[in-house]
This record gives sequence, structure tokens and C-alpha cells, in this order.
Amino acid sequence: MQALKKDFSDYHQDPQQFPFLHGLQADWQAIREEFSNFMAQSSAAEQSIAAQMMGPQSKTIRTKGAKKYSAFGILFQGRLIDDYIRTYQIGYPDCTTTNAASKVQALRETYFPKLTQVVTQVNQTNANILRNVYFGTFHPGLDIRLHTNDNPHMYRGYLGLIVPKGDVAMKICHDKLHWHEGEFMVLDHSYPHCPHNHTDYDRTVLVVDFFKPDKPREEVIEFEQIQVAQRMQANLYSLGVFGQSDKASEADFVKYGLAHQLEWDKALGS
Repeated sequence: MQALKKDFSDYHQDPQQFPFLHGLQADWQAIREEFSNFMAQSSAAEQSIAAQMMGPQSKTIRTKGAKKYSAFGILFQGRLIDDYIRTYQIGYPDCTTTNAASKVQALRETYFPKLTQVVTQVNQTNANILRNVYFGTFHPGLDIRLHTNDNPHMYRGYLGLIVPKGDVAMKICHDKLHWHEGEFMVLDHSYPHCPHNHTDYDRTVLVVDFFKPDKPREEVIEFEQIQVAQRMQANLYSLGVFGQSDKASEADFVKYGLAHQLEWDKALGS
């Protein structure tokens, strides 16, 4: 039976046009197994290190109610996480830069050797096109408010690892898209979007940010350097992934039928 043809657009890209993603997709089950093993076998202290030191923190993207999203990864702005911490001299309360880098390097090498190998191979053969690679988990009940990510130089790929049945989806502009295990969804996050998980189970994907191949490499590198410097100055623990400009306009909320989300802050008393 022939698969249904998908409708792609400027904000929903066909992943087949990015062959450098094929290596990650081919090893999706091994990558999922590494994630599952870490969650099942790591200690509480190790999971705390992953959450605090290996995951980008946002001060602008809002959720309805308590936080129901978690993330941690191995690559940020084209650097392995331990190298990134050393490069930007990121320190933590009760942990120096040197100790933090050593701890995350140990976790990366112990629990994620396959993912590290595949990501490194892709970047070595494709001029460091991958910029951020991290696991993103939507916990049950997640609703993220409409927003944009000010990343006009990049696409964001999502490789489905653990996707429950039911209403877990990404709304982007007027479309509602769904993740599938073992498949990539590639979006331009500079367009307004808001994901949700209205199931009783976690949804986990591998987030893969990469330079837009059709843009001059010198241009996107220069843009990234300026942007990351600004983001790191505003929030050292953003790891350069999120910034203060990651916001949708009020007109966008109205345009896409999500004006009710503007009331969330009032309900939360903020």
C-alpha cells in the first residue's frame, strides 16, 4: 500500500532533502535504547547532573501550569556538551567549570557512546552542520504557549523515539503535526508554534538543530556567533539555545485561534 503523500511547506520541510540526517535515523533504535537505559539505570545524582548541566534552560517559553518538559543532550552550538561548558566557562552553585565538564563528559561517554559516535561522524563529513542535539521529553499534560524561536539560520529536526498513541502534537501556523517513532519531522521554528501532550505517557524525541543548507555557511556562522553571545550573556544556562526574543506577537495568538493562551499568565498570577 502506498503511503499517503505529505504536504510540506516553508515551515514543514521534507526530511528526505537532508541526507545527513539518515545516519541518525538509521540508528534510532540504538539511540532510543541509550536514552531508556540512562533513565532506568542512572542514579538520582546522575539524572540531576543531566537535567541541570546538560539541558538548555529557557526564561521566556511558557507552559500552562507546572513545568512538564525536560531536556538534556550531548551537543550545543556544534560542540560536545563538556567542551561547550569549558569554552564558555559555565559554573554552577557547588560545582566549578572543570568539575561540571568532567561530570557531563563521564555521563556522555558512559551512557551515550552511540549517539556521540553518530553525531561526530555526521559533523565530520558535513562541515559541522549539526548545532544542537538533545533529548526532549513532553510529560503528560504539557501545553506550551504559542511562541517562535529566533533561529532563522536553522531548521529543527525531531527524531521520534518514544511516541504514545493519542493527542500529542505540534501546532505550527494552521497545521497540526504528529511525531512518529523512527521518523524525522523537520520544522522552521521561526514560525509560530505550540506543542502539547494530552496523553498519560511521556513523549521523547531527539531534537536535532542544523544549519539551513541553502544559506551561505559564513553567513549562518556569523549570525550564530552573535546570537549565542547575546543569549549566553542574558542566561548562561540557556546553552545558547533559547533567548529573550523567543516570543510570538499578540496578533499571532489571534491569527491562529489561540487568544485564550494570553490569559494563562493572568491565571498564574504573573
